[in-house]
Amino acid sequence: MAKTIHSMIRVLDEARSVDFYNRAFGLTVADRLDFDTFTLVYMRNDESPFEVELTVNKGRTDPYEMGDGYGHLAVVVEDLETEHARFEAEGLAPRKIVDFAPGGTTIARFFFVADPDGYQIEVLERGGRFG
Repeated sequence: MAKTIHSMIRVLDEARSVDFYNRAFGLTVADRLDFDTFTLVYMRNDESPFEVELTVNKGRTDPYEMGDGYGHLAVVVEDLETEHARFEAEGLAPRKIVDFAPGGTTIARFFFVADPDGYQIEVLERGGRFG
């Protein structure tokens, strides 16, 4: 059986991205591998062994294009309103909270936030299939 271990994204500024993921989701650097042309930064927290791998290509100055294939990364939190307010206080510009209730039954509650490179992250309230 396969086990998911990380998701990789390319970032322009290592310090800016590490700061964002730390302030937003409490992720800290678990490992950092430095090579001649790129650096890999693995971030995680105590909630899950799953990591976000930040790839920093040295010498790159142009922002990355999202293209039309990337969707989003998702995380779950206990108290969506509290996290939304914390994101606002941190200046992280979360979008509005959405109660997703097609057919009248709430399936999920969430908001989205973009990281410094424009990657979208869905913050879901824990419950149902998102436990």
